Amino acid sequence: MRAVTSLIAGLLAVSAIAVAPAQDLPKVTVAMSGWTGFAPLSLAEKTGIFKKNGVDVTIKFIPQKDRHLAIASGDVQCAATTVETWILWNANGVATRQVVQLDKSYGADGMVVRNNIARIADLKGKTVAASAPGTAPYFTLAWMLKKNGLSVKDVTIATLEPGPAAQAFIAGQNDAAMTYEPYLSGVRDKPEAGKIIATTLDYPMVMDTFGCTPKFIQESPKLVQGMVDSYFEAVELIGREPKKSFEIMGAVVKQTGEQFEKSQSYLRWQNREANRKFFAGEIQAFSKEATDLLLELGIIKTQPDVASTIDTRFIK
Repeated sequence: MRAVTSLIAGLLAVSAIAVAPAQDLPKVTVAMSGWTGFAPLSLAEKTGIFKKNGVDVTIKFIPQKDRHLAIASGDVQCAATTVETWILWNANGVATRQVVQLDKSYGADGMVVRNNIARIADLKGKTVAASAPGTAPYFTLAWMLKKNGLSVKDVTIATLEPGPAAQAFIAGQNDAAMTYEPYLSGVRDKPEAGKIIATTLDYPMVMDTFGCTPKFIQESPKLVQGMVDSYFEAVELIGREPKKSFEIMGAVVKQTGEQFEKSQSYLRWQNREANRKFFAGEIQAFSKEATDLLLELGIIKTQPDVASTIDTRFIK
């Protein structure tokens, strides 16, 4: 930890040369969680990349189920979350726009079950730990159940956030759990507790984006551009100096560099080229299927205009 602290201090010292004092920079608050896919934002904060690009970002870890409330109250201007969550927020009156794709899950989100459960269909009548409706784990559970002929009405849901859900499962509670990295690796390391029956390798439907309120985007487009550019610079830094970057990002979520490196191997951060491809068709196709499921679940009552939840000017 001492080495990580020294590394961060050194990087901050270097970056401070090129920027104005922090108190002179516009301040922005971003809501997210400890999800591994969001970590380049923490890297940009800890290494001074945000400040180099003209914005003083404070990151707040807020559970996904409460993130929209922080946006609606004005406590935060921007957030990171899954694509279908932006649809839900907009459908329920919290206007937001996605401006950059952060990551795609390649096995980093999953369902864990007891060793005596052979198929997802066997979960009928069982208890599954998952976050509340309106979150990615709940949506992932609904998606996986539907693909196997079940619905959330066929299981009992114990409402737990991804970290506690994994911890409770390892401790012997519940028949199954929905979680993600870095917590999913905790179950990977405890095969006696259970097994991972499905991940986003089997069901590629978890992808994350960063967005802000329309008001903030309209009033502060330069700050939005600075944050988007900072994300891409952080991804480039990871490519150049992976070990040091993993140490910094891991420290934020109380992981060693080695542990974080393992967690990030189950997802892919998205560069500018990947973003262009994503916003040119992929997001629209996924959003249509996601919207249909959200309507079926009763989480949204009306179908929002997906195009109105996207602003692509900052990824060019």
